[in-house]
Amino acid sequence: MKNTIYRTLALMAFFMAFACGESTNENGQARADDKPNDLIKITRAQFEQSAMQLGTLQEREFPIMVNATGMIDVPPENRSVVNATMGGYIKSLPLLVGDRVEKGQALLTIENPEFVTLQQDYLEVGQTLDYLKTEYERQKTMYDENITSQKSYLKAKSEYKTAEARHNGLRKQLAMLNISPAKVEEGNITSVTTIFAPISGSVTKVNVSKGSHVAPATSILEIIDNDHIHIELSVFEKDIMKVKKGQDILFKIPEASSDTFGAEVHLVGTSIGGDRTIKVHGHLKEEEENKFLTGMFVEAQIVTETTRAKALPSESIIDIDDKNYVLLLDKKVDDDYYFRKMEVRIGDAYQGYSTIKNADTFGPTDQFLTQGADNF
Repeated sequence: MKNTIYRTLALMAFFMAFACGESTNENGQARADDKPNDLIKITRAQFEQSAMQLGTLQEREFPIMVNATGMIDVPPENRSVVNATMGGYIKSLPLLVGDRVEKGQALLTIENPEFVTLQQDYLEVGQTLDYLKTEYERQKTMYDENITSQKSYLKAKSEYKTAEARHNGLRKQLAMLNISPAKVEEGNITSVTTIFAPISGSVTKVNVSKGSHVAPATSILEIIDNDHIHIELSVFEKDIMKVKKGQDILFKIPEASSDTFGAEVHLVGTSIGGDRTIKVHGHLKEEEENKFLTGMFVEAQIVTETTRAKALPSESIIDIDDKNYVLLLDKKVDDDYYFRKMEVRIGDAYQGYSTIKNADTFGPTDQFLTQGADNF
C-alpha cells in the first residue's frame, strides 16, 4: 500500500514538473516573440506628424561622368591689357579695381616731352611738304617738255615722296597717341595724351599709380568683360576620348556656392599639355542668371553617357558605422507601421537618388520609408 502511494506521489510530481516546464517554455517563447526582433514601430500619428512617405524601388537614369577641374574664363577678345604706345609719366589715373568702364571712355593721361617733339616734327614736315610737292610738279612738267634733266626730276620726286611718307607716318603716330593731327595743324601742341578704354568691362587690375613712369611694354591696367564668360576645363588624357562636343557639363564653385550649374562642351582641345591634360571649352547655360567672376575655380563632371539602375531617394538611406541601411515596411497592423532595418550597398548618386547595388534582394512591391528615415 505504501509503495502504491509512493508511486502515485512520484507520478504526480513528474507530471507537475513537466507541466511547469512546458509552461515556462511557452512563456519563454512568448517573451522571445515579444522581444524587439529588428522591427521598428511607428504609429500613424508619428508617421503623419513627421511627414513620412513610403515608396518602392524606381528605375532611373544615372549619368556616367568624367571628372575635371578648371576655371571661369572669358574669350581673348573680352580681355584687354591697357598700355602706353609711348612711355611717359602717369598724370592722372582715377580708376580703382572693380570700376565699370565703357568702350571709348577716358581711362588715364600720360605726360611726356617727346610728345611735343613729335608734334613739332609733324608741323615742320607738313610745312616743307607743300614746297616739295610744288617743286615736284614743276620738275615733272619741265621733264615732260624736255626742259629739265631726268636727274633733277627724279631728285624732286624722291624728296617729295620721302617727305610725304614721313608726314603720313608722323600723322599715324599722333593718332596712335590719341593726339588730333588737325588740332596740331591749328597750333595746339600738348605734352599730355589720353588713353581710352578699348572694350567695355570692369577694371580687374591697376598696376601703376599717379606719377609712375611707364614704358611702352608696361601693363598699366586690365579690363575684363564678363558678359560672355565660359568655363575652361582640364581633362586627363585617359578620359579625353570619351568627351565630345555637345555633352552636358555639371559644375560647382566650391568656394562660393553649393549649387550645381550647367554648361555644354563647345570645343575639345587637339593637343596634350605638359601636365598630360587637354583643354575643354564649355559654354554656360543660363549665364545671365548667375554672377560668375573670371578666375573662379570650378569642379566639373562631363556627362559622357547614361545608364539605368534601380534606386531610392538618398534621404531614405541611413549611414550607421560606415554601413548603409534602409527601412523596409514589414507589416502594417491597424494604424501602426512596422519596419525592418535592411543593409544595402549603394552606388552612384544623382539628383537626390542613389543606386542600390543589391536591389535584386527586394521585390518589386516592397515598400521603403523614403522620407523621414533620418529620424532613426
